[in-house]
Amino acid sequence: MPKLVFKKKYIQYIIAILLSIFTMVIIKFSLTYYLVGNNVWPEGPIPTNKLTLNYTIDMMIGELYVVTFVTAIKITLDFLKEHRRVADLEKTQLETELLFLKTQISPHFFFNTLNNIYSLSVEKSNKTPKIILMLSELMRYLLYETKGKRQSLENEILCIQNYLDLEKIRHNDDLDVDMSISGDIQDKEISPILLLTFIENAFKHGVQKNIGKVKIVINLTIKKDFLYFSISNPMPLITAQQQPLIKQASGIGLENVKKRLELGYNKNDYKLKIKVNSKNRFVVKLKIRVQEEKSELIIE
Repeated sequence: MPKLVFKKKYIQYIIAILLSIFTMVIIKFSLTYYLVGNNVWPEGPIPTNKLTLNYTIDMMIGELYVVTFVTAIKITLDFLKEHRRVADLEKTQLETELLFLKTQISPHFFFNTLNNIYSLSVEKSNKTPKIILMLSELMRYLLYETKGKRQSLENEILCIQNYLDLEKIRHNDDLDVDMSISGDIQDKEISPILLLTFIENAFKHGVQKNIGKVKIVINLTIKKDFLYFSISNPMPLITAQQQPLIKQASGIGLENVKKRLELGYNKNDYKLKIKVNSKNRFVVKLKIRVQEEKSELIIE
């Protein structure tokens, strides 16, 4: 019968309860009359040996208390079970979505790098072993070191540096990367591949869609519990007159990282700004907590 409540069939539920209680009263009357004695209601106001209206109503009210109490327990237990099931499902969906979003680094980067390695191997360049090693290290990190909810900031920066080194080899003298790091990066943690998504987006729209020498400026500053990250790249010249500036320099990557921030951090733990400055450069600024808040023990 509680299933009728979950299905919001309240009228059918009430009718079922009343019929069940009435049936129980008849069974109780019959058993008492035939097995105990003719007076089936010794605690009543008068001796009763018939199924009277007063007896029926009084017995039904008493049974209703019991049925209501048991039903309430059953509904509460079912509600808690369903709530726990929904919570577990939402947690699983959240973890799956975060895992999917963390794997969105473009495969084109790996294909292009492998093509470069092939060209260098044909030329028998001395750079080939070093590039293969860097690519292997980067792939190992992305495949095996990014499964957790948080990763050390040191490892993330090392991953970024490997990525930049590979991009520099790919683009040779056409690429100028200015990267600066200040503050204490030890004992700090951040969501894996979060910063790398911004950097990959800068190369995808700022380097690959421009001709000639391109400059990428990256700054990481750690102040207390927060990381202040910024990256800027030139706007794509190829599509400069075709689409709005913000849309042409952003895409699935930035939308994914926004979603990851929403899912993985509290609102007060990060602040993201994306704009095009007066020099026609696409700028991303992120302030994000990289160290958990420590609870203070107050002794009076």
